[in-house]
Amino acid sequence: MRRPYIKKYSIVLTAATLVFTLTGCSGAGPNAATRLIKQVTDGAEAAITTDGNDLSISNLLLVATPDGSAVLIGTIVNRTETPDALLGISAGGTTAEITGEQNLLQNAPIRFEGEQATSKAVFDGVGAEAGRNVTISLAFARAGVVTKNVIIRDQRDDYKEITK
Repeated sequence: MRRPYIKKYSIVLTAATLVFTLTGCSGAGPNAATRLIKQVTDGAEAAITTDGNDLSISNLLLVATPDGSAVLIGTIVNRTETPDALLGISAGGTTAEITGEQNLLQNAPIRFEGEQATSKAVFDGVGAEAGRNVTISLAFARAGVVTKNVIIRDQRDDYKEITK
């Protein structure tokens, strides 16, 4: 007595089992690990939304130069009609030398480095070492001070053109 249908059923059962085990994992849905990622770049993010302020700070990081100095990378946007101004930036007890735009008008970003850069901030001789983190503080005329922990990157790949 032959049972040719057993082979067909076992193939279908194996395929169905594989489909349910491979697609039924907890990697999908509102709590998926990849969906909960909040930072997708090396740069730190911050926002000041108190007392009528609405400043967005994005992609903040430092790039170490061969002489131990560090150059700030990042973008600051004022989303309110009331102007603000960047008063200063400090990291590791050192104040940055800022050149370029420091006034924050509505939706007119201050960009540090890149093709559309409007400003430059350099920390001379701070002994910046790539791979380390440093606390950086940005002081604004209206919005106050925001402090973030940022990474120091080396001068290669996307940052190879960054100079003092």
